[in-house]
Amino acid sequence: MIIKTKRSQKWIAKLKAHKHTGTHLIAEFWDGRIIEDPKKFKQILVGAVKKSKSTVLEVVVHKFSPKGITGVVVLAESHLAIHTWPELNYVAVDIFTCGDKSNPHKALAYLKKVFKPKRIEIKELRRGIVK
Repeated sequence: MIIKTKRSQKWIAKLKAHKHTGTHLIAEFWDGRIIEDPKKFKQILVGAVKKSKSTVLEVVVHKFSPKGITGVVVLAESHLAIHTWPELNYVAVDIFTCGDKSNPHKALAYLKKVFKPKRIEIKELRRGIVK
């Protein structure tokens, strides 16, 4: 299914002031909570998106057998994805947002509270740097 959504021309006009199209956070959570319930997992994804002030277009959650879960939220501002490996007590988080209203750091802070990892590694990338 293809859904057409208008891109904000106002934001495109501000792009040169921003100097990049968006912020991409890649986080690794170790030794924290693992959520295996697809319904709860979806609530967590949507909760993170709300905290970031982004716009949900579509949510997909897939439960693996015997364990593990992946959830992806397609945003008007890009995407948020979470993948779990319960056997390793590991959660991979990927948050990419663009525009001047979204804040991926707020989504990440929310996810830290939910998953309560003992160890966190974060990489931040500025995507689409305007030269």
